[in-house]
Amino acid sequence: MIVGQQKPLEEIWEMIREHKKVLVLGCNTCVAVCHQGGTKQAGVLTSLLRMQATQEDNEIELEVGGIERQCEHEFFETALDAISKSDAVLSLACGVGVQFMAEKFHTTPLYPALNTTFLGAVEQPGFFTEKCQACGNCVLAVTGGICPVSRCAKRLFNGPCGGVNNGKCEINKELDCAWCLIVNRLEALGKLDDYEELFPLKDWSKDRAGGPRKFKVEGYLP
Repeated sequence: MIVGQQKPLEEIWEMIREHKKVLVLGCNTCVAVCHQGGTKQAGVLTSLLRMQATQEDNEIELEVGGIERQCEHEFFETALDAISKSDAVLSLACGVGVQFMAEKFHTTPLYPALNTTFLGAVEQPGFFTEKCQACGNCVLAVTGGICPVSRCAKRLFNGPCGGVNNGKCEINKELDCAWCLIVNRLEALGKLDDYEELFPLKDWSKDRAGGPRKFKVEGYLP
């Protein structure tokens, strides 16, 4: 899932304070799970912004809304009226949702209320850890299901490095060495021979060659 973190209130206020009417629009999928971007969070943020407006004697009008996902056309139907009546939209979606809306509503200023942080897993309620950087060339089949791109501080494809100490990373002593985890996992699976296979250096230029990546599902498009 996409994990985001709400920006500081002061930063958000500076983005919208000059507008007369702002729609605070929640996104009720990924960022709602991490308690940062859903309609409920949009309501809480709106209350804080209204308090800030009162303190500054600012007559800005703030409306709360929310849709299932801000990255798909079909979910905007219920929000079109509110968006059309607003001077600007403060989006509690990830960076994908904000950009999608900016393309969809050309003349409406769009502002991000969140910082998009990483693709992560829910370790326990309220606690999320990064597991994937969407590098576009998954190697989990031969690394025991543990990603060296997202979980090794140095992004090493052939590790561990010389700085590992008792299974911990030299950059962060509280971080488990990803490659130690990979070796232990491969050993448990009886696939330690996979560790002997050297990975070629990753060509990071291919991740962005030709601009943003695209993916088309066969049978859905003409």
